[in-house]
Amino acid sequence: MPEAVLDADVAIVGAGAAGLSLAHRLSAPEGGGRRPTVVLLDAPPGPLRPPRRTWCFWEPGGGPYEAAVSASWQRLAVHGHRGGTTTGCIAPLRYKMIRSDDFEALVRRDLAARPGVRLREAAVESVRDGPEGAEVRGTTEEGKRVAVAARWVFDSRPLTELPAARTTLLQHFRGWFVRTERPVFDPEVVRLMDFRTPQPAHGLSFGYVLPTGTHTALVEYTEFSAAPLSTDAYEAALRHYTQDVLGLGGLAVTATETGVIPMTDAPFARRTGRAVFRIGAAGGATRPSTGYTFAAVQRQTRAIAAACRAGRRPVPPPPHTARSRAMDAVMLRALDTGRVDGAEFFARLFQRVPLERLLRFLDGRTRVYEDLSIGLHTPVLPMLRTAAELPLLPRRSAPAR
Repeated sequence: MPEAVLDADVAIVGAGAAGLSLAHRLSAPEGGGRRPTVVLLDAPPGPLRPPRRTWCFWEPGGGPYEAAVSASWQRLAVHGHRGGTTTGCIAPLRYKMIRSDDFEALVRRDLAARPGVRLREAAVESVRDGPEGAEVRGTTEEGKRVAVAARWVFDSRPLTELPAARTTLLQHFRGWFVRTERPVFDPEVVRLMDFRTPQPAHGLSFGYVLPTGTHTALVEYTEFSAAPLSTDAYEAALRHYTQDVLGLGGLAVTATETGVIPMTDAPFARRTGRAVFRIGAAGGATRPSTGYTFAAVQRQTRAIAAACRAGRRPVPPPPHTARSRAMDAVMLRALDTGRVDGAEFFARLFQRVPLERLLRFLDGRTRVYEDLSIGLHTPVLPMLRTAAELPLLPRRSAPAR
């Protein structure tokens, strides 16, 4: 039998970026309305917890998680595959990096001081919808049963299977946190996309450098393609990029990170019952064309918290506009079919579109006329052909990763 049922207004399953952000906003002293009671269920240490990771996003000025930001920049650089570098300032925006450990420590510290929030460790096994709410059941690391009855449940656990899509690629990467012997990095400039990497036969690859000092940086090798690489292949690619392309010389790898992000035009369900909703990547927060997720999570959780505190039905809003999703579907299909050269496509956009406007576009914050002007800098005929065929293509299921 389960232990005594915990009652709450809101139960949140998963304590990653989405779950922690939602709990933080629901319990904030500011924000107006009634603060709901919250139970946040985090998986016990082990395979159900997400690995440590780095999130990047851009915003003007300071934000609510500024204390967890480990570095930020206003200058970006993009290197073309055949030569040529585009460098520019993105003011008033700043490109920011948050490491998941720092974010978790900041939010958990705040939550511990707020009444009405309870954190429990349990492997959630079921979420059952009901006429007046929902019930979450799980098991602790010690084998004790846990049950939570809530008016609303928000589930951020990764999907076991992706929704059916016309196109699904993977953004997969491995990064080294490095310390070099010589001062080789410009700490004022992010190398956002460096296409001076060997391009795969299908998809694209690029290097990515987030400098945190003249001797330290996160250096990543990233591919957009159909399948991840082996660890040995990533390591070989990083050795080539750091030595043959960047010429970093002697360095020590102090930590690593690896990830696989689905890039798909699948529609994600944001509601799975009367009182059960999906949030975060499970609710479609990942931008299909780029893999960025953190900023959309913040928009989504901000809207949910405002609805809960105002007494409204807190259906998560679409993380990205219909126009953004439609443009992403065209880009993904054009890339997957080989109609566009991915490295050339992105390098050309960054070369011809002001960086600040392009980042707003990638965040879905441009107006229609701006989207049209950006579209004119893409290969127009292949993109139009792709847009015309998309309504005729079937959607097929693919396993989640």
